[in-house]
Amino acid sequence: MLSKCYLMWIIVIKSLIESSQMQTHREIKMTQLCSMMANQIRIISFVLLFGLSSIAEAQKQVVGAIGFYNVENLFDTMDDPEINDEEFLPDGAKQWTPERYQDKLSQLSKVLATMANGADIIGLSEVENRGVIEDLIKMPQLRGHQYDIVHKDSPDRRGVDVGLIYKKNRFTVLNTTWLEYPEEGYFTRDILFCTGIYFGDTITIGVNHWPSRRSGPEKRNQAGALLRQAVDSMLSLSANAKILLMGDFNDDPRNASIKGELRAADKEKKMEPGDLFNTSADTYKLGYGSLSYRGAWNMFDQIIISEGMLQGDGISYKPNTFSVFGPDWMRQTSGQYAGSPYRSFSYDNYIGGYSDHFPVYILIER
Repeated sequence: MLSKCYLMWIIVIKSLIESSQMQTHREIKMTQLCSMMANQIRIISFVLLFGLSSIAEAQKQVVGAIGFYNVENLFDTMDDPEINDEEFLPDGAKQWTPERYQDKLSQLSKVLATMANGADIIGLSEVENRGVIEDLIKMPQLRGHQYDIVHKDSPDRRGVDVGLIYKKNRFTVLNTTWLEYPEEGYFTRDILFCTGIYFGDTITIGVNHWPSRRSGPEKRNQAGALLRQAVDSMLSLSANAKILLMGDFNDDPRNASIKGELRAADKEKKMEPGDLFNTSADTYKLGYGSLSYRGAWNMFDQIIISEGMLQGDGISYKPNTFSVFGPDWMRQTSGQYAGSPYRSFSYDNYIGGYSDHFPVYILIER
């Protein structure tokens, strides 16, 4: 494209010179000659602007996808005396047999393999331990993607953790840290931070599963303030740091924990220095969500990015590509919950679905 632009330059300039010589030879008035040259300069300017615009557009291409999925209680069938997993045992309330466990793995692997044809980096929540993630990425539909794992057991009493899977040929992990909830005696999921190299750029991924709605808004406001402190620390080292926060925040984009404590703006033009951008907000405003409760949609599953992911060189968020992945086969087909996520259980009754949440993802360009 660049060579074509230069060629167009040469052709137009050559034409300008030749025309000038011919018109001068015929002794055309100077005013006519100047007018003619001005018109051709306008042509040159148009050619340049069009050419350079095309070059700029050609520079950025979609290279991958990053997503998040709350997989809803992915437990193995073995008792762990350190956590409250009794309901997810073969003789527990959920009658969680090896057959049901394998069926759940198969369902989840179908979702992850289909969403964006297998996203490069996927945050997970509600996984019991590293073992269940290992079982998941070994499923036939995911095996070819060669995912690796970042995980650590959290202090959550129920034993559900966050984790990360990533394609080893796309993302190289540099370091991982875990941010613990500061309140003494309150046990919930840690926040995972994973920094690595993705298409030549350093990016930090934060995976969240904030306190439940039952705990009240104060707990999630505290989580938002805690996460904001971590973001401020990273931005103090590099104002253009590429940061991507994902997770089940148990709040919507409009709630105080997200807009206030975390400072995640819903419009780029509203952003102040240091603010984050919530890629999920516009979709939520249109009435869509990642889960449904009593007929109302919530967007608890969100992807929030730093300003460094919006502009500049290297990888960036492709605008308007935040998506809730919820095809028809992942939805309830009948009854009062028709259209809602097709989950694994209805109370204690196994119905063989996927999760009570839809996964979300964004596209990355470079």
